[in-house]
Formats: sequence, structure tokens, C-alpha cells
Amino acid sequence: MTRLTAEQRRELDDRLSQRFIALDPAGYFLIKLDRGSGELLAEHYSNAIDDRGLATDPDTGEVISCRNSGPRAPLSVYRGRSAKELGMALTEGEGPHPISCLDHALYLGRELQKAERCLQDGSDYIQD
Repeated sequence: MTRLTAEQRRELDDRLSQRFIALDPAGYFLIKLDRGSGELLAEHYSNAIDDRGLATDPDTGEVISCRNSGPRAPLSVYRGRSAKELGMALTEGEGPHPISCLDHALYLGRELQKAERCLQDGSDYIQD
């Protein structure tokens, strides 16, 4: 394989982010930073998947928008002082675990690492 420059790596990542992703029927996460406590938060929300592969609100059947969706209460909020600690809380120990797809677990690992870096350096975190 050819070694990539930083710019080529970003372009590859951007291109791969455009692929179709089957949603995890176990739900989705919103990752946030709690700068006051120095922690990462992962809010877990339920969803149902319709026949088009779109996430829907299990109570209303409405498609869940990625932007400006109304207030929904998370099923659970997980906290950790590092990406590793939070990742372990999501995947290890007594179940049930809130992740049912390997690609979702890998995605969350990448996002938690990114969020931890933002927590450390003070930059804004934007979930991909």
C-alpha cells in the first residue's frame, strides 16, 4: 500500500464517510463534552429502523432528523474521563450493551478518541 499524506488521509476519510451505513437497531449516541467535570458523555437514544433503513422514533414512527430534532430523552447517559474508560463502559462487563453492530462500535471508538482530544486541547468537538 502507498503511504498517504495527511491531506490524502483526510480526503480518504471524507470519501469513506459518504458510504451507506446500516444503522444499529440498538440505538444511536450523541457524544458531548462536560468541560466542567473533564468528562466525555455518550447519550444513548433508542430508535427503530424502517423499511428504508431510516431511524425512526419508536414512539411516534417519525423519521429522526440529524438536525434540529425535537427534545428526546436519552435512555442512558454514559460518562468517562477518557475515551478508553467510556468505551469500556459501553462494551464490557454485565450486559446488555447498547451497541449491537461492530461497525457502530468502531465508529464510536473513533469519535470518542476525537472527543477526548478536543477535551484535552480545548477545541470544539463536532460529531461526524
